[in-house]
Amino acid sequence: MAKLNAHRLFCGTLVLLIVDVIWVGSSELTEYIFKDENFSKPFFSTYVKTTMFVLYLLGFVFWKPWRNQCSSKPMYTIVDPTVTETEETERIYADIEAEPLLSDSVWIPIKYHDGSGEKSSGNESEDSISRSSIKSVHFNQVTEVRHLSESQADDALLARLSYSASLRAQESALKAANKLPMKQVARIALLFCVLWFLGNLSYQEALSNTEAGVVNILSCSSGLFTLILASMFPSNSGDRLTLSKFLAVGMSIVGVTIISNADKGVQNYFPPGAVWSILGAFFYAAYVVLLRRKVDNEDMLDIPMFFGFVGLFNLLFMWPGFVFLHYTKFEEFQWPSLHQWLLLLCNGLIGTVFSELLWLWGCFLTSSLIATLSVSLTIPLTIFFDIFLKKLQGVH
Repeated sequence: MAKLNAHRLFCGTLVLLIVDVIWVGSSELTEYIFKDENFSKPFFSTYVKTTMFVLYLLGFVFWKPWRNQCSSKPMYTIVDPTVTETEETERIYADIEAEPLLSDSVWIPIKYHDGSGEKSSGNESEDSISRSSIKSVHFNQVTEVRHLSESQADDALLARLSYSASLRAQESALKAANKLPMKQVARIALLFCVLWFLGNLSYQEALSNTEAGVVNILSCSSGLFTLILASMFPSNSGDRLTLSKFLAVGMSIVGVTIISNADKGVQNYFPPGAVWSILGAFFYAAYVVLLRRKVDNEDMLDIPMFFGFVGLFNLLFMWPGFVFLHYTKFEEFQWPSLHQWLLLLCNGLIGTVFSELLWLWGCFLTSSLIATLSVSLTIPLTIFFDIFLKKLQGVH
């Protein structure tokens, strides 16, 4: 068990490191779009990136297990521990009574081996002799066929499998039963889509007003918010506030402060996008803590399906923001050029659609606190990016 946890922690940490690299590149590309391409439209950028999550819903076209959730029930279901045995038994029998064991009769013509459609008893000579005294027996020309219901058919299929194959089939069915059904995944996505959109919008607003390095530095305050929120809304015993966690977050904040003071772009002034950066850090922390509280294990939540519904709900519900921002002059609507579209779509696919999937997966493999503290690594990565690609004065 300890080896399994260590393996999960290692894989989760590796995934989060990859996410940090992607995020740094994405933030620099976003800053380039806003400033060098003269397309400073944070809401438009957020809306496009978020709605691109709808691409994950193509899984219902190409992935058969997703399609099966729309039409059939799982072979096994997880019993609610709050439901008594009597209530569960009554529910099971109610489901059995509601679904007939056999289908309606279907009449199919009989095909005999000799090709004839009718066969009589005895031979023709005997029938001709005793036709007047003995009645001939004629078989029916059609046969009645009835099918088992899907639930009974699954059990019948398992009964015909070998022992090892039946064990593998049962393990696969139990794993599928442990996953949240499609309707519940959509319900969770509806609850968290606004929180996620606000966090991403705050980050985009910060990038439109402040350097990417400064935004990444201030975004590291999400570790403090996560520590506080996780202690208030723990998903398990590992989320409780401890001295070691407090010291880890404190050291992270001290490290951020030291690096910030060493950066000439952060000294002696309060960045205009600082408030947006801190707001984004809070929304991200609230999003990951509350989602971990709602779904404790990554095996329960189909993460691509979750993000697909997040993109769908943002596509349906967030478009009125364009009208409000346009007429209030906060962000006038402007259609991007072809080159700007290419940059937005590329940034959205890699920097949002792919990276957010990896980040949430890494969060489940480790913990909400480790996932948010990993954001601190974007600071040295941003500095290295500036040194080697932007050739700042610090190189000379």
